[in-house]
Amino acid sequence: MTEPAPASLPDPPYYAVVFTAVRTAGDNGYGEMDERLFRLAADQPGFLGVDAARRADGLGITVSYWRDEESIAAWRNHAEHALARAHGREHWYTSFSLHVAKVERAYCFTRADDA
Repeated sequence: MTEPAPASLPDPPYYAVVFTAVRTAGDNGYGEMDERLFRLAADQPGFLGVDAARRADGLGITVSYWRDEESIAAWRNHAEHALARAHGREHWYTSFSLHVAKVERAYCFTRADDA
């Protein structure tokens, strides 16, 4: 099993799309679509990476990283992504918010092995 780690990203500037959502009860096909959309997004020009976390109470945050605003717009307009967004409003989310931000600075830390 791969250890969890933040997305490996290039030096800024780049863009972050922050999607915060509260899920409805049950999976209702969400897990399968989530995996499918991740694979599709990863194949899109300008996609840089993703970080995601979900609490047991259903609140989740997904941050996808993109080279530029054109790449974000192309992903937003992707036909399968559009269908999934509509399905999400009907079946998977009780609420959500989306924020797009330009990342101008970024820092990271990785603990050295104590071996």
